[in-house]
Amino acid sequence: MDVEPSTVNLAQEVETARNMVERVEARFGIKPARFIGDTAYGTAAMLNWIVETKRIEPHTPVRQKYKGTAERFGMADFAWQAEADRYICPAGKTLQRYRRKFKKKRTGITKANTIIYRATEYDCRDCECKPRCCPDVSRRKIVRSVYESSREVARAVAQTPAYRQSCRQRKKVEMLFAHMKRILKLDRLRLRGMSGARDEFLLAATARNLRRMARLLNRPPPIPVVAVPA
Repeated sequence: MDVEPSTVNLAQEVETARNMVERVEARFGIKPARFIGDTAYGTAAMLNWIVETKRIEPHTPVRQKYKGTAERFGMADFAWQAEADRYICPAGKTLQRYRRKFKKKRTGITKANTIIYRATEYDCRDCECKPRCCPDVSRRKIVRSVYESSREVARAVAQTPAYRQSCRQRKKVEMLFAHMKRILKLDRLRLRGMSGARDEFLLAATARNLRRMARLLNRPPPIPVVAVPA
């Protein structure tokens, strides 16, 4: 099966980050308190690894369309009831995994590690919310990841001042990489092997720091403020 190159690159980037955390913890016995990243690290499986496996606070945006709009309900408009294993729609109707009991117990988990909750056609047919809920289909369904609890943790963290501070810090770091790619033309590595890539990146970082140091040293001295006697 063919895979989009961008998808492959994102998967490799996420796997590299996971290996980096694992190696640092195994070698030095330390683990980060926060994991800061962009939307590429906001997949359900990655967030589950961050939250449940490594017990790290996720400072990454969730890779999911969660909130709705004025014209269409989103997943955030449906109330989740964990005890009853169901969703409640804005009109008060239920979306369930199954509507009948099976002799052989089923998990309902798809190959994509999701669970589908559906309303009945009877509830949706004459519902006044249908134009905003499911105008193109006969009934509404919600696809819930088996790692949804980790997504909820990431959404809660995204509302904190610490998350906003992390976003500002991430922009400062990404600005340095963008400068090396656009100004120093480090859009790709030209030396082969890990040692060649390390040396090439070290030279680019050194040049970047020298440019920055020259700019800081050439600043004029601050003008002293003279107090005028009253």
